[in-house]
Formats: sequence, structure tokens, C-alpha cells
Amino acid sequence: MALLNPKSKVSSDIPDASMADIAFLLLIFFLTTTVFNEEKGLPIVLPEAAEEVAVSQRNVLHIIIQPNGIVEIKRGESVQVQQVRPADVEAIWRQDVAANPNLIAAVKTHPDAPYRFMVDVLDALQSAGAERISLQILEG
Repeated sequence: MALLNPKSKVSSDIPDASMADIAFLLLIFFLTTTVFNEEKGLPIVLPEAAEEVAVSQRNVLHIIIQPNGIVEIKRGESVQVQQVRPADVEAIWRQDVAANPNLIAAVKTHPDAPYRFMVDVLDALQSAGAERISLQILEG
């Protein structure tokens, strides 16, 4: 019969041989069970592709958004440019669409302009009840 050594020490160390395995299992678990929120953008319904239709320039209100936040308004083929703030676009649209109900807002944004300026202009157009809007990038 074997005698037990009553003075043997019990180890107080935590075994760390499988710590890396546990860490990777936890990582895989959290990666597979995490639900990511879907990013939401502006609710814009784009029309289906159709043939190009020629639009008279007198029916176009050019709204040009500059990088510094200034909005330039140009009516049709006119060379006159009116500089306004994004908040003023609503009143200008209401005034011009009352004179010409076939008016189309051609919103042209400079590539370096912050996104918030375009959103401000689109919000102003929506508040004014604009339904015909063309979104474009301002080319050189």
C-alpha cells in the first residue's frame, strides 16, 4: 500500500497551455454571432433607365454647390450667377417654379464639397415640394 505524502504542495498556477486556443474560439464565436447594423443613406428613388430626352434650358434651374458651402444659382442659359446659402434655395425654387411649372432642379455638386452641403440643398428642395431633380457631379 502506497502512502500519500501529506506534505505535498498543491500547485496554485493557472494552466496557460490552451489560452491561445480559448482566445481564438471566443474571437470566432463573437465574429459569427455579431449582428452589424445596415448603413442607411438618403431615401432616393431613381427612375429606370430610358432614352435621353432633350430638355429646354429655360426649364432648368442650375444649382451649383461649391466646396465652401456657397450655392450658385443659374437660370437656364443665362450667364448671371446668383450666390446664396443652402437655406435660401427653398424660397428661390418656390418663386421660380411659380413662374415656370415645368422647372427642373439640376443640382451639381463640386467633387471637393462636403456631403452635408448637398444634403442641405436637397432638404431645401424637398421642403419646397420639388419633384424633378437631377443630381450631377460638377465637371471641371
